[in-house]
Amino acid sequence: MPTATAESSRRVTITDVAKRAGVHYTTVSMALRNHPRLPATTRERLRALAEEMGYRPDPVLQALMNYRGQRKPHRQIATLAYVTKCDTRWGWKQSCPDAEFFAGASHRASELGYEVEHFWLGEPGLTPHRLSVVLHSRGIVGVILASQHHESNVPLQFDWAKFSAVKIDSFPHQPGLHHVANDQFAAIRLVMQRVTAAGYRRIGLAVPPRCDPGAALAWSAGLAVEQRMMALADQLPPFIFPDSPPDSTPHELDHRAARDAFQGWLRRFAPEVLISNGAFARPQLDALGLSIPRDLAFVDMHLQQPDGKTAGIRQNCRRVGELSVDLLTRDLQQHALGVPEFPTTTLVEGTWFDGESLPSRVPAPAETPSLVGSI
Repeated sequence: MPTATAESSRRVTITDVAKRAGVHYTTVSMALRNHPRLPATTRERLRALAEEMGYRPDPVLQALMNYRGQRKPHRQIATLAYVTKCDTRWGWKQSCPDAEFFAGASHRASELGYEVEHFWLGEPGLTPHRLSVVLHSRGIVGVILASQHHESNVPLQFDWAKFSAVKIDSFPHQPGLHHVANDQFAAIRLVMQRVTAAGYRRIGLAVPPRCDPGAALAWSAGLAVEQRMMALADQLPPFIFPDSPPDSTPHELDHRAARDAFQGWLRRFAPEVLISNGAFARPQLDALGLSIPRDLAFVDMHLQQPDGKTAGIRQNCRRVGELSVDLLTRDLQQHALGVPEFPTTTLVEGTWFDGESLPSRVPAPAETPSLVGSI
């Protein structure tokens, strides 16, 4: 059996590929990084040759180069565009998740030597196409499409071939970009499991306006999966609050009809514990004269400040914003422009916190009588 020679077994380098192609090694390096300064045909030819020769990047060397690059002072701060599409320029700041998305993205961008600049698609005369022209003329290549309401699921007419772009959450569905989101499906399942473990059986879910559609129905889907393992009599249907008027935010919903319907649902199904968004649901419960946990245990699906009083799950929205920048800067470093052929989804899990609003119903284990002294 023939044995590999030292020449054939050593790692193929960029210099080896350059010699075979008859070009400078920096040209091969640019081709492997998909640098737009090279013609597409040149990039494809050199990348194909590197693949044929068995070239593989050295991960240790790459890590060293990245480390050295991070230690170098940045002479010029690159800008990442953060694009929102709320009814008003700063409407997204009234939503705690959206505000944390932006805070996380800004913090991570600063750590990596970038700055984030906000662009509002509701600006008079600023169409998506016009915005793409503005960004391109300013040399802004990186774009973060911020979380949008499901009713804004309209494809954005950008010249995507000129940009590296990622999304926070899944709307709009088109273009199909890499995106980062909270794992709402896993979150509701985790909450259901914790509540069940605490001894509760009749578990109610009250869904605020826009929450379930905005999470691609993850709330109701996660509930349905967990309910399959419960007794049929304990499988309570969720209560879906109607959407708020166009001129109000979801947390401003204050309609007597909706509250009466909610009260009717509570009386009919008599849940032992309610799962919902605390900032929305607790005022509704207060208005009905219900006390937590005296009348009803409660779990917050969007716990903001864990303090031991309220049980719930922190969604870790800042981390979502941070990861959106990590994904985007990776593509910028690799000169990956346009809509990816195979978009990926990165999900961030929530963190559970116990609280007084969910007192345990599990009986304490009986103490075993001591045998000391009876022997």
